[in-house]
Amino acid sequence: MAMQFMEGNEAIARGAVAAGCRFFAGYPITPATTVYNNMLRLLPPLGGICLQGEDEIASIGFCLGAAMTGAKALTATSGPGISLYSEQISFAIGSEIPLVIVNIQRLGPSTGSATRGADGDIQFMQWGNSGGQPVIVLAPVDIRDCYTLTAHAFNLAERFRCPVFLAANKEIAMTRESVDLDRLPLPAPVERRTADARNPFLPFATADGELVPRFLPIGGQRLVRQTSSTHGPDGYITTDAGIIDAMQKRLRAKIHSAADALALYDADIDPAADTLVIAYGVSARAVRKAVAARREQGRKLSLLVLKTLWPVPEGLLRENLAAHRRAVVVEMNLGQYVREIERLAGATRVDFFGQMDGNLLHPRRIAKAL
Repeated sequence: MAMQFMEGNEAIARGAVAAGCRFFAGYPITPATTVYNNMLRLLPPLGGICLQGEDEIASIGFCLGAAMTGAKALTATSGPGISLYSEQISFAIGSEIPLVIVNIQRLGPSTGSATRGADGDIQFMQWGNSGGQPVIVLAPVDIRDCYTLTAHAFNLAERFRCPVFLAANKEIAMTRESVDLDRLPLPAPVERRTADARNPFLPFATADGELVPRFLPIGGQRLVRQTSSTHGPDGYITTDAGIIDAMQKRLRAKIHSAADALALYDADIDPAADTLVIAYGVSARAVRKAVAARREQGRKLSLLVLKTLWPVPEGLLRENLAAHRRAVVVEMNLGQYVREIERLAGATRVDFFGQMDGNLLHPRRIAKAL
C-alpha cells in the first residue's frame, strides 16, 4: 500500500480488520458514522458481517452475541450512544465478553454539538457501568495511532476478556492525513485462550496463576452459560458472599495488576526541567508545538503523552511526577483526568489548562499557560 490520504475513522476500520475483526454493528451518529461506512466496505469481501442495528442498544447487543460465539467484534458511536451502551457495557464486564468500542467524542452534554470535538467522556468511559469494575481505555493522538491503537485494543480485549474503548475525538476521526499503513508496525494478533472442549467446562473458572477464564463459544460442542447476574465459576447465579467476593476481586485484579504493563505513551523528558507537561488525545499535538516554542525561548520542559488512560499507569506517572517540581495537565475538557494526576502527585504542584467550547486548544494559549 502506497501513501494514502485518509481520515482517522478509516484508519480505525483498517486497524480493526488487520487485527482480525470480522463483525461490526452500529447505528449512524456523527462523528462516528464513517467507521461504520468503512467497515461496510471492508468486511463483506473478507466474509465478515456488518450490521446496522435499529438503535445503539441493539447494535452493541449484536456485538456481544457475536463475541460470545468467538468473533472479534467492533462497534462505534459517540457520547449519546455511549450513554445508551451503558447497560450492556456492564454485561460485557461482568460476563467477561471481549469487545472493542470506538467512542468518537463530541462536545456534550447530551446531544451537544455533533460537529464539534471534545474529550468530555474520559471519566464516563471508566465509570459509566454499574459495579465500578475497571475497563481499558486507549487514546489516539493522530491517524497513525488510530490504526495501531485499534489493533492493540483488540489484543487487549482478547487477552483480558473485557470491553476496551478507543477514546478518539471528532478532530482526529474526521481529519484527513497522509499515511502509509504498511510502514506502521502492528502488534501480532492475540486470540483469547480456549478451554479443552473434550472436558467438562466451567465458563468462569480460572487455572492456578491465571486471572482470566478460558473461553469456549456459545453454539459449540460444549454447553456454555452466560449471565448478567452475580455468578460463580460454573456460571450459575449465586448469593454466596465468598464466591461473590472472589469474583469481584478477580475482575478488578485482572486489569489493575497489569496496569503498568499496559501503559502506552510517548515521553520527551528533559532531566534539567522543573515542569512536566501531561497530555493525551488530539490536544497532545498542540502541546508538542507549545513545548517546542517554549524550549526555543530557553525554557526547560518535559512532555508525557499518555495513550493508555485506564487503567491509570500509576507507576509511570509517579516516577515522572516525582522528578519534577510542577506538572501542567492539558485536556480538551474542564478537568477530568487531572484528578488522577493530583491523586498521584505527592509534593509536585499540579496545574490544569483546558477548555470545552467546541474549539481546539491553540498552541499559543498552551505556551502562555506554561
